[in-house]
Amino acid sequence: MTKLSIIVPAYNSKKTITKTLSSINSILNDDIELIVVNDGSTDGTDKIIEQYIKASSKNTSYYSKQNGGLADTRNFGIQHAKGKYIMFVDADDYINDKLITTIQPYINQDIDIIKFKVENVDEKGSTLSKIDGPIFSKLNGEQAFNTLVFDDNLIDSACVYIFKKSLFINNNQYFKVGTYHEDLGLIPLILLTAKSVTSINFYGYYYVQTNNSITRNNDYSKSIKRFEDTLLHYDNMLQFISKLNLDKKTYENVKIYYTNSILLKLKLIEKSDRKKYIEQIKQRKMISNIKVRNLKQLIKRLILSLNINWYLMIEKN
Repeated sequence: MTKLSIIVPAYNSKKTITKTLSSINSILNDDIELIVVNDGSTDGTDKIIEQYIKASSKNTSYYSKQNGGLADTRNFGIQHAKGKYIMFVDADDYINDKLITTIQPYINQDIDIIKFKVENVDEKGSTLSKIDGPIFSKLNGEQAFNTLVFDDNLIDSACVYIFKKSLFINNNQYFKVGTYHEDLGLIPLILLTAKSVTSINFYGYYYVQTNNSITRNNDYSKSIKRFEDTLLHYDNMLQFISKLNLDKKTYENVKIYYTNSILLKLKLIEKSDRKKYIEQIKQRKMISNIKVRNLKQLIKRLILSLNINWYLMIEKN
């Protein structure tokens, strides 16, 4: 039985896909499968994948579909995965060749979610920074979320976890197709449903920083959509957590987390458009989500209550 499915969504990645696949190919065996999904590439990425898969005698599957975006492509991979566990690797990133042997003991313990660390690298592989975060063993989903929420910058990144596939299938939860920040819309919710989560001190994923990264795109129309999609994810989150039996503190922390994400996106909205979106924030009564647990949150709550525009001037995170 396949234990782990590694899903690689690929779109116009001809310059990087070979390095991505090579990093995974080195650790493939009968217990690990590689699933590559070509999302309608137009730059020859499909030819590179086909040649690579043809030359590999290991446990690999290749699918090609019409362009549907990252969320749609990941969902496709989940639905075709044979493994008990799944992980995602973007087609311009790569993994540490010791990642699988490092997480294997936790798979053997039947842990629902295993979190590892990320190293930001440039296109030559030189380290730019390492993303730190809490280390813990076998907390439930609520405990893990509450431990990570204020001390881990990558709590909502799909690529820093190995998940039991059943967390997606049994909860009928998938990435929201057609939206930006699809990780924000799903990963914290998947985390909350886990019975056991472990976070290990191992840098297993290399995130390649390039000028083409989605987070660096300067198209203002996309900034508008990112903000609107974040509001959509917030609304979906409220519906989802209302069905869970969460502790009051967890319930508050989830809303704080999503509210902070929205306020950060608001900084990218031009002043001429900001009033409309501030009204949407006010309609959702997000100010009440900022709980006073420390001095910084007290200042943030007071400023939001007086004038949300002032908040945008002093928020530095």
